[in-house]
Amino acid sequence: MVRAFRHRNFRLFFGGQCISLVGTWIQGVAMSWTVYQLTNSPFLMGLVGFAGQLPIFLLTPLAGVFVDRHSRHRMLLFTQSLSMVQACLLAILAYTHLLNIWGLVTLNALGGIILALDMPTRQSFVVDMVGHGPDLPNAVALNSFTFNGSRILGPAVAGLLLVVFSPAFCFLLNALSYIAVIAALAVMQLPPFARVQKTESRALHELKEGISYVWHFAPIRSILLLIILASLTGASYMVLMPIFAAQVFGGGAHTLGYLMAVPGIGALAAGLYLASRKTVLGAGIRIAAGSAVFGIGLVGLGQSHWMPLAMVFLVLVGLGMIMQMALSNTVIQTLVDDDKRGRVMSLFTVSFVGMAPFGSMLAGSVAERLGAPNTVTLGGCVCIAGALVFALALPSIRKAAAPVYRERGILPATVASGLNNACALSRPPED
Repeated sequence: MVRAFRHRNFRLFFGGQCISLVGTWIQGVAMSWTVYQLTNSPFLMGLVGFAGQLPIFLLTPLAGVFVDRHSRHRMLLFTQSLSMVQACLLAILAYTHLLNIWGLVTLNALGGIILALDMPTRQSFVVDMVGHGPDLPNAVALNSFTFNGSRILGPAVAGLLLVVFSPAFCFLLNALSYIAVIAALAVMQLPPFARVQKTESRALHELKEGISYVWHFAPIRSILLLIILASLTGASYMVLMPIFAAQVFGGGAHTLGYLMAVPGIGALAAGLYLASRKTVLGAGIRIAAGSAVFGIGLVGLGQSHWMPLAMVFLVLVGLGMIMQMALSNTVIQTLVDDDKRGRVMSLFTVSFVGMAPFGSMLAGSVAERLGAPNTVTLGGCVCIAGALVFALALPSIRKAAAPVYRERGILPATVASGLNNACALSRPPED
């Protein structure tokens, strides 16, 4: 389950991320609660989320071109340092009581600009640390484990800190947490970056090439479309969590911390399961199942008015989301050509995170009319429908992926003949 730890660089990155991501979740909960206290408006909560996520939608595709041209290691040092500066600014403004709704919008937008470059770089950097071999799926799963382990601890700690201290203290802790990952990146030993010689240097041409590659390759296209659907209609449930905490369950900041932390339990279980798997075969049906479980959890959450029951459904939400997203990441990483990895992972980031601003605005607007519970329920129903459509398309997806997996030794012909059609993503068509 930890075979990727044989790589020193990955061990360093994993340790730094464990600390840094706890701070990220602490800041996220503190910011969400601060917006709710300042506005008490679902629409303005959606607006702040929109401001932070719109740059990811607009800038990440071009950032993917940049990732393919430059050292990912140096770019991560740069983006993580900028993120620390942004957290420091939040802490200073909150401590001096100068932070207002438009300050939050501006600083959240700055964070989104940084993430637009950071996220595709971080996704692509996994290959630089562990290579293309059998440790790659495990490294992707362990990255998911790190993210979701911190998701359990971070929000719970944030709920306590918001009661005892203030949002400013939470923002400061996040700023300090970046020291760990910056130090880990600084001591890594990596071969010199080999710049790829391009016959065509125009960024827009390379971006178009990457989009065309994704659109004409059915496995990656289908996975990204399902992710877009889940991000647009389902993942925006987090924007509405302060309303559930205060209005549905009659709690405060500590209640919000619990509600934000509980999905991490399911997500952590999904990460442990995925880390134990040795192959991507069978991922297709599990991606569909993950999307369906995610939708079921959202429907249950929307219809629950008793907090313990809602927390059970939130566990399903975290389990299903990470099962879908982490497996999608793994499959794409094993299918994509190296010279297009940065651009394809940037499109993955746009699909996963870049659609969230529209989801946030949509969720805020619908919640103003239908209420937060009904909005979450509707999003869950859409996710379930998307899972069914994806499952029906699996035969054609397997057929298109099989040649790539055969070429890379992931699907030997002797193994392919014995694979079950319902269990393998990439089973080749029968003769």
